[in-house]
Amino acid sequence: MASIFSRIINGEIPCYKIKEDAFFIAFLDIAPLREGHVLVVPKQEVDKLFDVSGDILSRWLLFAQPIAHAIEQVFACNRCGLSVIGLEVPHAHMHLVPINNAGDLNFEQPKLKLSAERMKEIQDLLCEQIGKVG
Repeated sequence: MASIFSRIINGEIPCYKIKEDAFFIAFLDIAPLREGHVLVVPKQEVDKLFDVSGDILSRWLLFAQPIAHAIEQVFACNRCGLSVIGLEVPHAHMHLVPINNAGDLNFEQPKLKLSAERMKEIQDLLCEQIGKVG
């Protein structure tokens, strides 16, 4: 059975897409830690981060870089944090989250519940900024 991320990649489940190319897709987390929380997912369905090929692994960070810069420009934060946990979905993915301290990346804290309107606003802000930075 395809992972939920593969179903998003295949267009079976809608998402708030931020960026996409032949190898990756980035979209807003629907249960974010902070506004601007983005998931970056390789299109190839591989369960564990370090089982991804070296070529894809290196491209992954380059794909994520303009998204991270956009997050830092759009949201008041010290930096864009990156986390790879890999337990929630059996499809390798990274979390890009605007953070001010290490505790902002604590995935055991309550998640935000944002309206569809706010999610769309965040999507538009990030996409516009990515257009400016890369």
